[in-house]
Amino acid sequence: MIEDKNTSRTPISELGEFGLINHLTKNFKITQKTTDLGIGDDAAVMDFKGKKCVLSTDLLLEGVHFDLAYVPLKHLGYKAVIVNLSDIYAMNAIATQVTVSIAISNRFPLEALEELYAGIETAAKLYNIDVVGGDTTSSTTGLIISVTAVGYANKEDLVYRSGAADNDLLVVTGDLGAAYMGLQVLEREKQVFEVNPNSQPDLDRYTYLIERQLKPEARKDIPELLKALDVKPTSMIDISDGLSSEVIHLCKQSKVGVNLYEEKIPLDPAVISICEEFKINSTTAALNGGEDYELLFTIKQEDYPKIKANPNLTVIGHMTDEKSGIGLVTRANEKIELKAQGWNPIKK
Repeated sequence: MIEDKNTSRTPISELGEFGLINHLTKNFKITQKTTDLGIGDDAAVMDFKGKKCVLSTDLLLEGVHFDLAYVPLKHLGYKAVIVNLSDIYAMNAIATQVTVSIAISNRFPLEALEELYAGIETAAKLYNIDVVGGDTTSSTTGLIISVTAVGYANKEDLVYRSGAADNDLLVVTGDLGAAYMGLQVLEREKQVFEVNPNSQPDLDRYTYLIERQLKPEARKDIPELLKALDVKPTSMIDISDGLSSEVIHLCKQSKVGVNLYEEKIPLDPAVISICEEFKINSTTAALNGGEDYELLFTIKQEDYPKIKANPNLTVIGHMTDEKSGIGLVTRANEKIELKAQGWNPIKK
C-alpha cells in the first residue's frame, strides 16, 4: 500500500489559489506527445492528429464516495485518477491526460493536500498520463474531488456498450467482489475503533481485499492484450457499480438478453473466505459490490479460441435474443431474473 505521513500543518490561506496550484503541481511532467500545453494557461492544448478523442468525468464526495476515517489521502488521490482511466480503457482507447479539481474546507492543511497530490502523481507516472489542469475552491461540506480523463483511439478501434449481439460470449477480466469485501472489513474496523480507540486491528490476512478497495488498478493492459490477440470486443463497460448493473447496461444498450452463469463468476479465495466470515453470499458480493474496475465485454463466438487459454479472461455467459431476458443461471441450473442492485449514487 501507499504510505500516508502527515506531520506538520501549513494553512492553505498562506499560499492563495495560484500559489497552491503552483505548489501542488510543480512535480508534474509532460510525457505525452499529444500534450501541446499543460498547466499554466487558461486551457490545456492537446493534438490527437485525426484520432477520436474520448473523455470521462467522475465526482467523488467525502461521506458519499469515501470515508477519511480509513482512506489515506494518498490512496484517495491515486484512486480518483484510476476510476476515470478505467472509463477510457472501457472504450478500448488509450488514456493520455487528466484534469483534477478539488474543493476543500479549512480543516485541511497544505500537508494533507500534498499527500492527496502525491497519490495523483503516482497514478500519473504509473499509467503514463499527463495532469494538464484543474481548479481549486473552498468547501463547507468536506473534500470534493472531480477528475476528467482524456484519451484517444482510431475510429475503428472504439468499442461501445451497444454492439453486443445474440450468441456473443460475455467475458470478464480479473476477479470480482474483493473491493466490496475490503470495504466491509474497513467499516467493521472503524466501528471497533469508535468503541475502543486503543484497539490495534490485525489486517494482514485482509491485505488483498483492502488494497482492492483503497488502491484499485485500471485495466490498461486489456486493450493492449486484446489487440495482440487480434480480438475486438463487440461491446465493453467497466465494472464500477457491480457486475449485475453493468451486465444490464450492456443488454439494454445492445437490445439483447443474457445467460450469466453463477458458477463461472471468478472469485479470489480471499473473497470466498471473508464472505463466510461475514455471512455474505459470495455471488451477491460479486454481483452487487462494485468498485472492482475490471472490464466486462462481449466477443464473437469465433474469437473464443484466441482467448480461452488466457488467465486474465473468464467467459461467464453468453448473450441471447432480447425476448429471452436478462438472467442469472444458478449453480442449481435455475434461471432467475438478474436485477441491478449495485451502487446507486442517487439512492439514499
